Amino acid sequence: MNTPLRRVGFAMMVMILLLLGNATWVQVINADQWRKDSHNRRVLLDEYARKRGLIMASDGMVIADVKETTDRLRYLRTYTAGPQYAPVTGYLSVTYGTSGMERVENDLLNGSDDRLFTRRVSALITGRDPVGGNVQLTLVPRVQQVAYEQLTAKGFRGSVVAIKPDTGEVLAMVSTPSYDPNALASHNSGEQQSAWKELTAEDNGDPLINRATGGLYPPGSTFKVVVAAAALADGKTKDSQYTAAGSATPTGTTVPLPNYNGQPCGGGQTASMELALAKSCNTAFGEMAEQVGKAKLKQQADKFGFNDDNLQVPLNVETSTLGEIPDNPALWQSGIGQRDVRVTPLQNAMIAATIANSGKRMQPFLVSKILGPDLKSISETKPDQLSTAMSSANAGTLRDMMIQSEINTGGEGRIANVQVASKTGTAEVGGTQQQTQAPHAWYIAFAPAQNPQIAIAVIVENGGDRGLGATGGKVAAPIGRAVMNAYLAGR
Repeated sequence: MNTPLRRVGFAMMVMILLLLGNATWVQVINADQWRKDSHNRRVLLDEYARKRGLIMASDGMVIADVKETTDRLRYLRTYTAGPQYAPVTGYLSVTYGTSGMERVENDLLNGSDDRLFTRRVSALITGRDPVGGNVQLTLVPRVQQVAYEQLTAKGFRGSVVAIKPDTGEVLAMVSTPSYDPNALASHNSGEQQSAWKELTAEDNGDPLINRATGGLYPPGSTFKVVVAAAALADGKTKDSQYTAAGSATPTGTTVPLPNYNGQPCGGGQTASMELALAKSCNTAFGEMAEQVGKAKLKQQADKFGFNDDNLQVPLNVETSTLGEIPDNPALWQSGIGQRDVRVTPLQNAMIAATIANSGKRMQPFLVSKILGPDLKSISETKPDQLSTAMSSANAGTLRDMMIQSEINTGGEGRIANVQVASKTGTAEVGGTQQQTQAPHAWYIAFAPAQNPQIAIAVIVENGGDRGLGATGGKVAAPIGRAVMNAYLAGR
């Protein structure tokens, strides 16, 4: 064979190898990526040709269903009480993809999950249409409904998260303003686009954000329970004394830190830790934070779940943090939940739940069971302890102090014959605007105090309907009490 023919033959062999390599890459190695690509029309049509699995509440109530259609996309996703559950369920949209549980559990719901392999093979052999698996959540409908109605009745922006302390089950997760995912699930592209334009418009309140897991806020005085936990771990007691001054100036600055309305904390020169928590004295907790020190305060916060960037429920959760604490004045500010301290409502509910659970921090979770197309259980979530945030004895002491805080807290909706342990917070917003911008109102609590069945965190953004005069007790506490009562009354 002459040289030109050898060269041609070699070039053809190389091209064949390249074609084989490309086919292997596309059809084998990278097949899953192409299969899941939102621009793959064949995959889209195939997915909508299957009956998607259900999303259900804890009692079996279907909150995300499907119905058969006569158009090209055979099945349409429908949502019961859509806005009430939308922050958790998310949406399924031909144009805009998925979010929330629809995204996290997409493979199970569309039937492609490996756990459904034998069922897919069985359907292929018997000629039945493939069907997706089902997800049962931990959400309790009556609790979810009350939480949603409490926030929406007055048009509040905010969030409510309720957790079962000893298991980590999320009993309610509400975020407002919310949205109706049915409009995004429509097979009418015009309707989808119109809904999307409205939902993403400026000054519309960011309804697509789940504030419970994705909102980061200054916790204000609710963070004082973390500071108290750090002080107790450092050997202090509920009777340890701190300044009762109406205003105090930390070393390193000439700017004083005042109590609410500049009022002294009690009638003496000093106040006990218990009294300081009940009256939410800033000066006492600034001094307490300084005595504990930055390292021990951060250590205690981390035990409660701060700086955990791997937390999933299984929805992704923004990381709560103390931020930078460069000096002593910053430490005082951080000690009252201001400066750069930021928490999600879920994190604040976890703090309350951990104290309620004798100091044991449980993994919060939204998915109770994974069910097959026949509604038979495939797997069930078991409670999982993440850490011990504080000793049982210190948790009991902090619980007793929070009982006194609840007694000292105003607001409506007190629960008859049920002892509640709580802490309110009124968190200043912004830097130079903090005197003119309405504060966030917080309430964290658990009940019954001696046998906790539910722990809760409530945030109402920018004062709700009270504006600059808002406090956690006036605005957030009545919401939290109503939600806890809804759960306890149904047991």
